[in-house]
Amino acid sequence: MWTEDDFQYAAENTQVILAPEQQISTFGSTSFRFYLISELMDQVNEVRVRDGRIHADRPQIVTPEHYARLLLEGFGDKAQRYVEQLRHRMRDAAVLRYGFQFRKTEVTENRVSDSLEAVIARTKQKVETAEEPLSAIIQGVDDAWEVCLLKFTIDLIERSAGGNIGDFRSRGLL
Repeated sequence: MWTEDDFQYAAENTQVILAPEQQISTFGSTSFRFYLISELMDQVNEVRVRDGRIHADRPQIVTPEHYARLLLEGFGDKAQRYVEQLRHRMRDAAVLRYGFQFRKTEVTENRVSDSLEAVIARTKQKVETAEEPLSAIIQGVDDAWEVCLLKFTIDLIERSAGGNIGDFRSRGLL
């Protein structure tokens, strides 16, 4: 059974190596490619690279109660329990938030026999060479990788919020 400490450990050990160049679009859906890189806990120089997409639907300004009903399609039990902890912490929030429905799709996994640093460097070079501006490279915890992905996504929302709210205001929607 996972404890709050387990979720906290996964969240604290989520590091964005390369962030997408674009924020979440205010008036349309946005799709980001992610590479989540993690060391296997029981083997030396064994790294797992998960490659997939995160889709964020068009944002909507909502109350904290609506945010608490955040829908996660395709995420497992560990990510769901992490969201429950977030819901509990945010129940007294008195500010407006905006919610999305998140979907992770097209996830593939590859195991690589090399150091974590070498795998990260090669992945970063691949993304930069391919000019993938909507890609992110995330270093995380292997057994809680969905929690790490969700942490990245929530941080992306927070970084996008100011611009999205400004866009809503400029169009008279707030």
